[in-house]
Amino acid sequence: MSNVAVIGAGAAGLVAAYFAAKNGNSVTIFEKNEKSGKKIYITGKGRCNVTHGCSPEEFLNNVVNNSKFLTSAIYTFSPEKCVKFFEDGGLKLKLERGARYFPVSDKASDVTKCLENYCLNTGVIFKFNEEVKKINVLRSTICGINTAKGEYFFDKVIVCTGGLSYPSTGSTGDGYKFAECAGHKVISLKQGLCGLNLNGNFYKNLQGLTLKNVSVSVFNGEKLLNSFFGEMLFTHFGISGPVVLSLSSTINRLDLKRIRLILDLKPALSSEQLDKRILRDFDKYKNKSILNGLKELLPSALIAEVLKRSGIPFGIKVNSVTKAQRLSLLTTLKNFDMLVSSLRDFSEAIITSGGVDINEINPKTMESKKVSGLYFCGEVLDVDAFTGGYNLQIAFSTGFAAGNSIKD
Repeated sequence: MSNVAVIGAGAAGLVAAYFAAKNGNSVTIFEKNEKSGKKIYITGKGRCNVTHGCSPEEFLNNVVNNSKFLTSAIYTFSPEKCVKFFEDGGLKLKLERGARYFPVSDKASDVTKCLENYCLNTGVIFKFNEEVKKINVLRSTICGINTAKGEYFFDKVIVCTGGLSYPSTGSTGDGYKFAECAGHKVISLKQGLCGLNLNGNFYKNLQGLTLKNVSVSVFNGEKLLNSFFGEMLFTHFGISGPVVLSLSSTINRLDLKRIRLILDLKPALSSEQLDKRILRDFDKYKNKSILNGLKELLPSALIAEVLKRSGIPFGIKVNSVTKAQRLSLLTTLKNFDMLVSSLRDFSEAIITSGGVDINEINPKTMESKKVSGLYFCGEVLDVDAFTGGYNLQIAFSTGFAAGNSIKD
């Protein structure tokens, strides 16, 4: 039997603690906060998108960084097995639009309660309001930890401290310090799944405008990196919303000065189809001003900016718009360009991109290749994915891999 310390009572830590205890080990969780799962409470706007209803293969296609490293963990503790795990623990789940799983109760707190009950029923000891200050290593082997209250001896330590995102939940980068002190490399930390600050000030007049069913293509110089379809929002700083959150994780490790975003306001229509639509509207409103002529095609808040970019005078009547101006309007609607100035702060980022170098971690057990008995799980690792329950599943799967690997 091993004496196991788990640092952090979040998604990864609670799962790791339970499976380590289930294997007959003595397990103690150290949590600097007054309770478990502080970040779980705020995920999914308080509802907690537990996981995504997809196959392991599809899941890995939605991992932005280091999907290959996660292959064993995701196949071993897959989304399907994760759903069964929670339902066996008494938490009823429902599958919503986009194949996202949520608690039937719509309460993120029920997810934490389920995980806590699993732990308590297997004898896991919780030590709240006790911050780990240091991990102790002797001859490349873990031997314990130090907290503000004293020194503890353990032969296994699982670090599940999260990243830097939402520091109010206790994610202040402790795990990276532990990793570096143990001789691990930490890949540069970046904000992931966050809003984007834009160049210029055009967005200020669009603040609060939500666009649905639009497409945003991401270019690094002239190279197309990816395209994202869905909903986006103009804000006081630039843009946010589901589409933007996903694309932010695609560009956060790149030189943002080279990044161009091309917004297609009408992705469901080809250029030819959109031109016919514009001609129909123009015929219908031929005696109206151009501002009124576009009211069925665009949200009213967006019309002025589109006209400005198209080079069409605001006061012109529809029947005076030239063919060249109409084609310029068409181009603007399909190619509304935006330049990124910076990522939003870590306090607004959903996850942290970067972290403990996965080349120094065993992908089947999450154990350090440098220090025997030391494990890293969840957001502290250099793995991250798009929105949709993927990142929580990574926490659960890596937590399972670590905890379940510690056996007599």
